[in-house]
Amino acid sequence: MSIGLPAHLRKESVTRAFSRTINTVSLVCFSLALAGVITMEAGDANITLWPAALAVVPMLLTVWLVNRYRTAFFTVAHIVIGGPAVYWFVLTVASEIRPLGGVGEYLITLPTIALMLIGGSGRSVVWSIAWCTVGLAVAQSAVALASWQVLGYTAVPSTVFAVYVAVIVVLVTLRLSQRGVRRVQSRLHRAARDNELADLRYGIEATSAAVMHDTVLGHLAAIANAPYGAMSPQLQREIERDLDVLVGEEWLSESATDTDTGVRDDWQNSSLLVAISEARALGLTVELTGDLSALSGLDAGGAAALGPAVKQCLVNVVKHSGTMQAEVAIFASEDEVSVLVVDAGKGFDEAETGADRLGLRQSVRRRIEQVSGAVQLWSTPGLGTSVMIRIPTGASKQRDASAQLAASAGIESSIEVE
Repeated sequence: MSIGLPAHLRKESVTRAFSRTINTVSLVCFSLALAGVITMEAGDANITLWPAALAVVPMLLTVWLVNRYRTAFFTVAHIVIGGPAVYWFVLTVASEIRPLGGVGEYLITLPTIALMLIGGSGRSVVWSIAWCTVGLAVAQSAVALASWQVLGYTAVPSTVFAVYVAVIVVLVTLRLSQRGVRRVQSRLHRAARDNELADLRYGIEATSAAVMHDTVLGHLAAIANAPYGAMSPQLQREIERDLDVLVGEEWLSESATDTDTGVRDDWQNSSLLVAISEARALGLTVELTGDLSALSGLDAGGAAALGPAVKQCLVNVVKHSGTMQAEVAIFASEDEVSVLVVDAGKGFDEAETGADRLGLRQSVRRRIEQVSGAVQLWSTPGLGTSVMIRIPTGASKQRDASAQLAASAGIESSIEVE
């Protein structure tokens, strides 16, 4: 049960749960003792057991306080008050019930067990054993003294020792199991760390593949398709800019995608407009429709990923569609921003796309998936292609993170017994 708990809560939670359990058993034993003496006095007018009932009442109160606050003060108060109360209870029962018999021994056993079962301020198994041992010693001493005064011999119930041994066995088992859980949890933490490192490595590899495709492979294809002669100034500037990005390794830093909010909200400075402008520079006619202000709902990572992904879709239109016209439509909802790239070209079958065609896989799908987005593609040979890119808004991601945090807190609080 405790494997999934954080290390700093596991030991405390298990000990607290056991303390609550034995305190509840103690409360039940005191309640049964109170009910027993009240029932016997009501059924037999020749015996007077109401003083024994009065002795049980303060013990019920101290058990409730120990169960509620679990402090050393109330634990000591329970034992200090419980010792004389058990003495008075046994003295009354042994004086009124002659011979003591099975019923009398049963009544004496109940408060004795209840006083021994005390899960107090102990924050560990060792402390719980110590409190139970002290409670047993005080309870048995009170019983022995009262029975010797009334009966002439010490009527110490053997059942109490059997219960004490059972409690010790359970506590020792908990102690040993906690050691095993500690070893298992360390392995789980190591596995979680390895999984996190694997996710980080995958993210870096996906980002590097997308950057490589957007820069080196993209420019090589542009150079190959360029007319014979000197390289155009615009293509040269783009190659120099992307070379600076690769050499500087800015793409490895998450902060490289964090742009100023004011700039990101400005459509004229958005990465999507840059992508459309670069596509138009290649000769593609791009019709832009929809809500341009919707881009302000994206966070830094989403805004940075959207531009290169749309650019790759438009580059694919230029290279493979057989048409030089495309439409980019922007839609927005409370939870996500959607961008649809449509062309009326020759279309294709994605399942038959060659393994060397990395643009849709690396520059679009993986790039968008890294910011928790999704990509859908519809293409029919001869009827064109549509690519839908959906990215969660910053507010949606914050709500999801808050919901996950609340769910985790709820699970921990349900496991950790208060």
